[in-house]
Amino acid sequence: MASIKDVLENIESLDINDQTYIFGVLSKRMIDLKRSEIAKRAVEAEQAFSEGKVKRGTLDDLWEDLND
Repeated sequence: MASIKDVLENIESLDINDQTYIFGVLSKRMIDLKRSEIAKRAVEAEQAFSEGKVKRGTLDDLWEDLND
């Protein structure tokens, strides 16, 4: 398996158009990964809420609860 340094050196040897293409592909993949992670966390939050594991209230209510 190539190291990150090797991969970056290989990318640096490409022309600017290929580097730009790689940047675009990686950017889209990162956006998709982040979107998937957010969706996963939303499902977990909805499940926790439906199971009563989540507290609701105003900021003052939550702050008071933390300080008790």
